[in-house]
Amino acid sequence: MNQLTPLLLLPGLMNDARVWDPVTAALAGGRTCIVAPTHLHDSIAASARAAIASMPPGRFAVAGFSLGGYVAQEVCRQASDRIAGLGLVGSGARADSEEARQVRRRMIQAVCGGSGAFGQVAQGFAERIVHPSRLQDRELLRLLADMASCVGGEGFVRQQEAAMGRADTRDWLPGLHAPALVVCGREDQVTPLTLSQEMASLLPDAELVVVDEAGHMSILEQPDTVVAAVLRWLERVDAVRL
Repeated sequence: MNQLTPLLLLPGLMNDARVWDPVTAALAGGRTCIVAPTHLHDSIAASARAAIASMPPGRFAVAGFSLGGYVAQEVCRQASDRIAGLGLVGSGARADSEEARQVRRRMIQAVCGGSGAFGQVAQGFAERIVHPSRLQDRELLRLLADMASCVGGEGFVRQQEAAMGRADTRDWLPGLHAPALVVCGREDQVTPLTLSQEMASLLPDAELVVVDEAGHMSILEQPDTVVAAVLRWLERVDAVRL
C-alpha cells in the first residue's frame, strides 16, 4: 500500500498542467499526483470543488501556483478535515484591491474586444512574469505562450473573474495546522515577496523559500530550487502521523 500522501496541484493564470512539470517529473511513480485545471470555472469556490472531487478518498496535500494558490486556499477551507499540507508558490492571501479589479476588467474587455486580442494580452505578460535575465529564453517563452493558447481567451476570462471575486484569507490561515510551504521569486512583480512573507508569518508551520534570480515564474525559471523545496515539504507532510 502506498503510504505517500496524495498531492493535488493547481496551475496559475494562463497555465495548464505543464507549469508543474518539474515537480511531477521529480515525483514520477512515487505518489498519486493530480493536476486539476483552474480555467474551467469563473469562481475560486467552483474550481476548488471540482479539484477536491478529482482526489481519491482520504487526506491529501495541495499546492497552488499563483491563481492556483487562491484555489488551494479555498480547497483547504472546503475540505479542512482532509488537508495534510498546503503549498503556495507565487501567490497571496489578500483579496483584490479595487485598482487590481479595474486592471482585470480592462484585460477582460480587451480579450472580448476582437480576434487576436487574447494573443496580444498574453504576449504582454512576458515582461512582467519572468526575470529580466530570461526574456531571451525562447524555450521558456514558447512554453508560456503555448500554455496560454491552450487555456484560451474564454478560460482566461473565467480565471480573471474568479480572481476578482476571491476572498481574503488572512484571518483563516492561522488556523491551518498542517505543514506549509511558501515560495516566491525574489523579483516577482505580480505577487511581490511581501505577500509571501505575510502568508508565511500567518501560517503556524510554514517554510518560506525565496528563489533568487527568479520572477513570478520561479517554478519554471529555477525549477531545481522549487522542486527541492517541494520535496522537503512533502517529507514533512508524509512524516505527520495523525
